[in-house]
Amino acid sequence: MESRSIYLSLALIFTLSMISNAQQIEGLLYSDGNPVSLSLDKGKITKVFPLKKDVKISKTYIAPGLIDIQINGYVGIDFSGPDLTVAGVKKATKALWKAGVTSYYPTVITSDIERIKTNFAILAKATEDPEIGPSIPGFHLEGPYISPIAGFRGAHLEKYIKAPDWAEFQKLQKAANGGIKLITLAPELEGAIPFIRKLVESGVTVSLGHHNGSAEEVALAVEAGAKLSTHLGNGCANEINRHNNPLWPQLSNDALTISIIADGFHLTREEVRTFYKTKGADKTILVSDALDLAGLPPGEYTRGERTLLLTTNVVKLPKENVLAGAASPISKCVGKIMEYTECSLKEAIQMASTNPAEFFALKDLGAIEPGKRADIILFTMEDNEMVIERTYVKGHLSFIRK
Repeated sequence: MESRSIYLSLALIFTLSMISNAQQIEGLLYSDGNPVSLSLDKGKITKVFPLKKDVKISKTYIAPGLIDIQINGYVGIDFSGPDLTVAGVKKATKALWKAGVTSYYPTVITSDIERIKTNFAILAKATEDPEIGPSIPGFHLEGPYISPIAGFRGAHLEKYIKAPDWAEFQKLQKAANGGIKLITLAPELEGAIPFIRKLVESGVTVSLGHHNGSAEEVALAVEAGAKLSTHLGNGCANEINRHNNPLWPQLSNDALTISIIADGFHLTREEVRTFYKTKGADKTILVSDALDLAGLPPGEYTRGERTLLLTTNVVKLPKENVLAGAASPISKCVGKIMEYTECSLKEAIQMASTNPAEFFALKDLGAIEPGKRADIILFTMEDNEMVIERTYVKGHLSFIRK
């Protein structure tokens, strides 16, 4: 009897241990507003239980973690800067968790080639960290193969802009340990079309941005394999031909998905509404395009060769009087696109999480379903803005609002 009692006690301890490893999360499912309970175990969503509609739970929504495919830095960490370190990448990643971003593509922009190479090597090293590595599925190279023309080049320094060079890109990809998954380039540059074909053959997604490509050049780029338009409506001159410009060919081409910065400052309400009505929720991806100044106090900051002005809403180049980048994480765009387009919360989350996951074949992300990785955010909507309450990365509670 004594041995049987010991056996039952051990079995009970084992059962309780198994239960304690599992987690339960309750809230309103973002897609329909109905109350649900999620079971998490070993970093995965194991079950999604519907609860009775009259159950008393807080007005907190549950959604998949946000995925930002274009972010230049955060809380003072510049992914293109001279002082980038693995520790800095870790700091930025953990800060993004607080903003509901559970996966992102660190974006390195036009610069000296050796600097680009060095920073990709640092980013590749950072992905080896078991804590933050799962949050970085790839890198985004924005430039240096873009238009050198003022307006179209945006905040990119003209002296570093150049024509596509396949041998050079291979060196960058080697430094990145194969991590460059997305590149933004201009299709009108000499050699761009064969360059696009080689990129696509190598498994890199090509996006058109910071360009003044004609309808024919855009069509040729798409034929070669380009699939995305980078921050459409930005990286564009203030004055363009009303008929022949880079916008119409990209909006009218059904093969192109678009990314947009819907922070309320980079695009007008009418632009966002028009882009959304043309492409719909299925072919639109929200991006932040946040600079490293995002998350810091407003003021003037020196970055390399230039002075930047950080306001509460956006980053400007005061000398050129142009936008330099965003000052908000992608969570800002969710409420704003709902306000501008009257789309549902389900559609807004689709554009900020599900679409990038599907576009880049991140098969275990972007949805609240059994078997998906437990990258989950809990949030409320206050004055049409997301307020992140909790963030889970691989089932681990990585942030809780105090």
